[in-house]
Amino acid sequence: MKMKIRLVGGVMLTAISVVLFGSCVSDKDSSGLEYMPDMYRSPAIEPYVDYGEIRGRENMDLKMQQSALTPPYGAIPYYGTNAEDVSMMMPWSILPNAEYASTHGLKGFDFAKVGEDPYENEAKAWDWNPLKLEIEAKLDGGKTVYKNITLDNAKKLFVANCVHCHGEKGDGNGPMMLSGAYTGVPNYADKNDLSDGQLFYSIYYGKGMMGSHAPQLNKKEIWSLVHYIRKFQDGDYDKAAKESVVLKEGENMVTKMVAVKSAPVVPVDTIEDNK
Repeated sequence: MKMKIRLVGGVMLTAISVVLFGSCVSDKDSSGLEYMPDMYRSPAIEPYVDYGEIRGRENMDLKMQQSALTPPYGAIPYYGTNAEDVSMMMPWSILPNAEYASTHGLKGFDFAKVGEDPYENEAKAWDWNPLKLEIEAKLDGGKTVYKNITLDNAKKLFVANCVHCHGEKGDGNGPMMLSGAYTGVPNYADKNDLSDGQLFYSIYYGKGMMGSHAPQLNKKEIWSLVHYIRKFQDGDYDKAAKESVVLKEGENMVTKMVAVKSAPVVPVDTIEDNK
């Protein structure tokens, strides 16, 4: 009996030793024996993997090349099938100043001609915010309670990207301003003469000491911030939109997309002259 135990033990010890020593090689770059190697190296093509050497097979043509290549100029990311969202995400028709290439570090953009005003009077007046407000009406204790979902989401974006300079109230008294690190941050209440498009332009391309936020925010998010800025300027900005959402008999909650248009900021006769 003892002989059998010793024999079995010896065989197991030999097998374990073979496995252990077989997984060790002199090549310091070798991974040795691996269990389920696909868990370590995906069989699918990955964007930031050097495929110059795969499992011991070297391909000099692929060495030090990433598969995550720059997309062709003018390529548009996929934004779903909602026509309004897709239209909103298309390249903006108003181009940035040519000087912005050097002053604001814009890359991959088309620019207006040198000396050309990117905003014509008509564009200033009619460049409306295309993003509709998502309003929720809910019955609570016999009363209709409204929630502006678009502004709630915009507030999160404002806190993450804007509040450090513009302040929680949009008055230009953010921590960076109060510390003296920056100056000249405007009070939104004094900028209600700007069109929606001008506000979008400043956020998307940059303005003064503020750089472009295009890398951080997509167009839909920027348009939601334009709505949020309007709320700073007018506390009743979304009042009419909320009141337009009416609960029908038997409904406890309903959500509706409501378009909001700000008033033109240039005289009507100026608009007529540009038609």
